[in-house]
Amino acid sequence: MQSVSKVIAVPARGSFIVLEGGEGAGKTTQLQEIAQWLQASGWLAKLRSRGIDPPLVVTREPGGTALGQDLRHLLLHTTMEIAPLSELLLYAADRAQHVATCIQPQLAQGGIVLCDRFTASTVAYQGYGRGLDLALIDQVNRIATAGVVPDLVLWLDVPPQVGLERSRQRGRSDRFEQTALAFHERVQAGFAAQAAAGGDRWQRIQADAPPEVIRQAIQTCVDQHLRQWYD
Repeated sequence: MQSVSKVIAVPARGSFIVLEGGEGAGKTTQLQEIAQWLQASGWLAKLRSRGIDPPLVVTREPGGTALGQDLRHLLLHTTMEIAPLSELLLYAADRAQHVATCIQPQLAQGGIVLCDRFTASTVAYQGYGRGLDLALIDQVNRIATAGVVPDLVLWLDVPPQVGLERSRQRGRSDRFEQTALAFHERVQAGFAAQAAAGGDRWQRIQADAPPEVIRQAIQTCVDQHLRQWYD
């Protein structure tokens, strides 16, 4: 009798997970910890045992490509005045390059892409923060992303004054960290509005909680997402 091999259902593409939040929310630290946890928890080994060998990519915006690194320095550390519309388009240029040369190719290979900021930051910062038209931002984001959207958004929500104090303790402040508190309060409202409209794809993480509580909440969200994505 001929044996029949079990067919493993593999998603059409990999999973795109984004961390969002205001200044000092801890996104960079948590992103690295997610990557380490995926290795240590056996998640990647489990997928490989099922015939799925996804690349694991940790990236960021701005700055996830060689071009993006130059744009990041300009956007965050220049002393020149940048008009809000110019700022929006510079972020869009970074994103278009990032999607085309990093995010899309990795997802096409079945990769798990972990990204520090994506389109929600543009809506929050340039839309709610700077006051640019949200419909315009949506149009620009659609062009820059070529239709790529996150499968899971983890919003690290921290009170603006707490996040800014954390940023100040790190040392040198960038252009956004030097902006008035009212700006950051509008940014937080922008993230809250997107989370309210984002359904289950958005998960709010209380980012002023103890570090272990934050870490566990994030791991739980990622674990649940990957179980649904790959099972």
